Amino acid sequence: MLTYLYLIAGLALLIVGGDYLVKGGVAIAKRFKVPSLIIGMTIVAFGTSSPEFIVSCQSALQGHPEISLGNVVGSNIANIGLILGLTALILPMAVNRTSVKMDIPFMIFCSLLFYIITQDNLISRCEGILLISIIIAFVSYSIYKGKKEIKQEDTKVEDTDTKPEMKMISAVLMIIASCGALTIGANLLIESAIEIAKYFGVSERIISVTVVAFGTSVPELATSIMAAIRKENDIAIGNVVGSNIFNILFVIGASAIITPIQNFDFSTFNYDFCWMIIFAAMLALSVIPFRNIINKNKSIDNKNYSTLSRFSGFIMLASYAAYVILLLQ
Repeated sequence: MLTYLYLIAGLALLIVGGDYLVKGGVAIAKRFKVPSLIIGMTIVAFGTSSPEFIVSCQSALQGHPEISLGNVVGSNIANIGLILGLTALILPMAVNRTSVKMDIPFMIFCSLLFYIITQDNLISRCEGILLISIIIAFVSYSIYKGKKEIKQEDTKVEDTDTKPEMKMISAVLMIIASCGALTIGANLLIESAIEIAKYFGVSERIISVTVVAFGTSVPELATSIMAAIRKENDIAIGNVVGSNIFNILFVIGASAIITPIQNFDFSTFNYDFCWMIIFAAMLALSVIPFRNIINKNKSIDNKNYSTLSRFSGFIMLASYAAYVILLLQ
C-alpha cells in the first residue's frame, strides 16, 4: 500500500515541478531576450534530465551499467514515442524552423554517435570527455545563434511581449525548486515502480528501458504537456529534443568520466538502440514540411515552420506501444 502512495506522491511532485519549471524558463527567456526554444533546449532540458543523470551515475557507481545505459536509451525512446506522441495527440504543436533544420538532425547525430561508441563494449573516460565537449559546444552555439536571431527580429518589429513577468531571482529560485521537485518525484516514482516490477519478476534490462526510463522521463512528460497547454510550443518540443541530446552527451558523458561504463555485453541493447534511432528519424520525418517545400511556400514564418500533428502523435504512441509489447515477449 505504501509503495502505491509513493507512486502517487511522485506523480504529483512531477506535475507541479513541470508546471513551475516552464514558468521559470519562460521568465528567464524574456529577461535575457533569449528565444523560448533555446531555454527549452538548455535550462528546461537539463532540469528534466536531472533524474536520468542521478540514476545513471548512481547505477554506474554501484556496478549496474545495464541500468545506467538502459535508462538513457529507454528514456530517449519514451521521450519521443510516449511524451511527444501523447503531447501532440492532446494538442498539435507548431514547430520552429531551428528545431527542424538544426536541433532534430543534431539529436539524430548524437543517437548514431552513441551507438558507435558502444560497439567496443566500453564507454571510456576519454569518450566521456568527448561527449561533454560536444554538448558544451552545442549549447554555446545555440545560445549565440538564438541571441543573434532575437537581435535581427528586434530591428524589424518591436516585441511588446518580452517584458519579464517576474524578478530574475524569483525565476532562478523557481527553476531550482522545480528541478528539486522533479528529482524527488522521479526517485519516488522509480523506486516504487521498480518494487512493483520486481514483484512480477521482470529482468533488470527490461526494468531499465521501461520502468526506470519511463520514471525518469515523467518530468519531460509533465513539462511538455504543461508547456503545450500554455502555448509554449518551443519549450514543449525543445524540452524533449534537448533532453535526448543531454541524456546522451551529458548524462552518459558525465557517468563515463566518473566511472567508465563497462563489464557487460552492450550488444544486448542493439534492439533498443535501433528503436531509439528509428524514433529520432520518425520525429524528423513528422516535422519536415514536405508540402510547403514542394510548393515553395515562403509565407511560413520561423516559429510556425511546421506542425507536429495529432496523426503523427498517434503514430508515435502506437509505435511506442509496439516497442514495449515486443520487448516483453
